[in-house]
Amino acid sequence: MRKHWIALLALTAAACSGGAAGTGADLKGQAVEVVGPWTGDEQKNFEQVLRAFSAKTGAEVRYTPAGDELPTVLQTRISGGTPPNVALIAQPGLVAQFARAGALKPVNADVEKAVTDHNAAVWKQLGSVDGKLYGFTFKTANKSAFWYSEKAFQQVGATPPATWDDLVETGRAISETGLAAVSVGGADGWTLTDWFENVYLRTAGPENYDKLARHEIPWTDPSVRKALEELAKLWGDPTLIASGALQTEFPKSVINVFGEPPAAAMVFEADFVASIITTNTGAKVGQDAKFFPFPSVAGSKDAVVAGGDMAVQFKDDRATTELMEFLASPESGEVWAGLGGFLSPNRDIPESAYPDEVTQDLAKRVVDAGDNVRFDMSDLAPAAFGGTKGAGEWKDLQDFLADPKDVDGTMRRLEANAAKAYGE
Repeated sequence: MRKHWIALLALTAAACSGGAAGTGADLKGQAVEVVGPWTGDEQKNFEQVLRAFSAKTGAEVRYTPAGDELPTVLQTRISGGTPPNVALIAQPGLVAQFARAGALKPVNADVEKAVTDHNAAVWKQLGSVDGKLYGFTFKTANKSAFWYSEKAFQQVGATPPATWDDLVETGRAISETGLAAVSVGGADGWTLTDWFENVYLRTAGPENYDKLARHEIPWTDPSVRKALEELAKLWGDPTLIASGALQTEFPKSVINVFGEPPAAAMVFEADFVASIITTNTGAKVGQDAKFFPFPSVAGSKDAVVAGGDMAVQFKDDRATTELMEFLASPESGEVWAGLGGFLSPNRDIPESAYPDEVTQDLAKRVVDAGDNVRFDMSDLAPAAFGGTKGAGEWKDLQDFLADPKDVDGTMRRLEANAAKAYGE
């Protein structure tokens, strides 16, 4: 589904349109290294973005893929005195750690202006540490999507539910056909944190979401109870959840819905579900496989939980700063958008830059949510709580999936683990 011809057009346009981000910089003879998490097709696509920058400026840009080991790679490089010029980091907490340790350089005024001009204020806040802007989200993920089988919905005459109660009701209608309503990838604890975050954002609101993310309110707060009780309406009904959820890894949870024979009608997760559908099933995204936004809970407004990769700089030479300004521009995002597998919070990337209607819709919802977007809470937390397999929030929510009646015990365990991880 890769749109190689779109990439070629974007690259050609970039090469012919003047200096980087409108600056006309001549950087011949200068070299820049970028370290990021992307491998495979994502690496190839990001390298197209970097080639566009090189074509405009003459700078030589080298990309070093670090995969899941990126935090360790960066820490080792920093300790050894050989940091890259730029890095793309998925954990805002790690960005703050590096900034406070003096390893990062604040962005300059031109980059800050670009971030301010092209993004909702919440994204600038996310990249700021102690009042200074250190980075911006270049690539994001819309983690507020339910993907569903059009065939399964047609069988019961269902339409995409707009509310949480409608979701449960639709699920019960589907379960009566012998198909489970929802496939849950509970073996991967991070998927369960995304479930909780979406329900919590809608029941508690953005302000409480921020407080819980900073552990300014405890996990025994009534707002946490409300979210867990709403989750239990779905997780606690064995007729709605495909069997073996705790043994089901995320990719399998998607295949359960769109593979043959199907085991469920819906799966909740981010926009990257589309690539798993395309790669591992015969279903066609936009036809057999569609999505609807995470439904309203108790009358809540539209909101989006997002993940993403933040561009930061370890050096402040001219070539590094010019690259940061380019990455903050709509122009850089258009290059990757045309290749597919990319969303951006940059509101000035044209909708037409995205290769299909599904991706256009997913991107639009991130932009339209404005300041009702919140970053993945588990990525904001210390890794010991929000990012460790078999421990902390991942394990506590797996235990809750196993026993959704145990709201009180779940809250106590979450609070104990959070307090320990936050050093309280």
